[in-house]
Amino acid sequence: MTQPPPVEEVEQAEELVARVAAIDIAKASGMICLRLPHDSIKGKRVQRVWTVAATTNAILELGDHLRCQGVTRVVMEGTGSYWKPWFFLLEAQGIECWLVNARDVKNVPGRPKTDKLDAIWLAKLAERGMLRASFVPPKPIRQLRDLTRTRTVFTDERSRHKQRVEKILEDAQIKLSTVATDIFGVSGRAMMEAMIAGERNPKVLAETARAGMRKKREALVEALTGNFEDHHAHLIALMLKTIDHLTAQTEELSTAIERTLSDLPTPDGPGDGNGSGSGAGDAAGLIEHLDEIPGIGPATAQVVLAEVGLDMSVFPTPDHLVSWAKLCPRTIQSGNKNTTGRTGKGNSWLKRALGDAAMAAAKTDTFLGARYRRLVKRKGHAKALVAVARSMLVIIWHLINDPTARYTDLGADHHQRRTDPARKARDLVRQLEALGHQVTLATPALGTA
Repeated sequence: MTQPPPVEEVEQAEELVARVAAIDIAKASGMICLRLPHDSIKGKRVQRVWTVAATTNAILELGDHLRCQGVTRVVMEGTGSYWKPWFFLLEAQGIECWLVNARDVKNVPGRPKTDKLDAIWLAKLAERGMLRASFVPPKPIRQLRDLTRTRTVFTDERSRHKQRVEKILEDAQIKLSTVATDIFGVSGRAMMEAMIAGERNPKVLAETARAGMRKKREALVEALTGNFEDHHAHLIALMLKTIDHLTAQTEELSTAIERTLSDLPTPDGPGDGNGSGSGAGDAAGLIEHLDEIPGIGPATAQVVLAEVGLDMSVFPTPDHLVSWAKLCPRTIQSGNKNTTGRTGKGNSWLKRALGDAAMAAAKTDTFLGARYRRLVKRKGHAKALVAVARSMLVIIWHLINDPTARYTDLGADHHQRRTDPARKARDLVRQLEALGHQVTLATPALGTA
């Protein structure tokens, strides 16, 4: 008979949170459910449900009422950006606010769905401790996020306008992009400005080339021979103005990001890896430390800090941070079968920045580059990039958690140095024997090649 497993003592409480409120948020209002202990009957609870307008004065009045009722936690579901006024205003009044994932508070199938029932269900889950709070960074990090995300949006928009310019040139049979690597470089801009000004002679346009592009004047004459009209000139002029405007706005945002980073409050010391410390130190110095990681530049480091913050006590271990970013596969176990699921969406801004950094690191002769090349053979390009991004995030956690730590590359030959030569030889022999060969190993004599 199989020995039963040992009995575990598990702490269990009927009500983990005595005084709780939940908010089912809509655009113009919120449905509030307040659940409190009964005044006279022990074990009984009372609840009240009412609607509050999503205006500043109404939310502040709600906060005063909740504090008078002794509410210790307010839980709300993340609904678009409509949760922000409720969360920030109530948090400013000293109330503990939890933002929870909509997936975690999904109602039981088959039950009616109304705002009132959703608020009651959310309150019941909250008072029994069955929810997890989402990561909401402090105000300075939120402001840094706004800046970095806006810069990313402007950069994407500028890239789209550049693509539109190239399409207009192609419509005019101008093949400038086949000769110039960057049609928005000094030579490319000079040629486009000349065409906008009315110049149509390909030879004259080719003479406006600068520096190394002058060696390609003959190819430029062929590429600039087309049917460029005033219609194309008008459109390209508008596009170039927009591109220049977005470039100026992006540079202004970069300056604001650097200023915000220099003004960030410095946590009190390094963490111990168990969530007891915040770690991080000076933000500017931390940017330099992150810049040492292959594939990560100053702009990417700024995005990373804006998304994960400077306080690693929120993520007690690197695995917590990786799981939050959804850079690890989901474990699925059923009986004796163990499989892995999709990584999930996670923080799209962070995943994008790390994905770009992983692609850059994959081309380097470093440990991260070697990791990509080892995995891409059997996992494919996408999964190998995710694995490299995960390794980067683990490194980032350690650098933020301990401001005295510095990145040291293990080298592209790290895995080869850790390989057991005898085991490698046995594997190769086994592979050859599987192909029908007879293998005899002989140790070469000393002094022979």
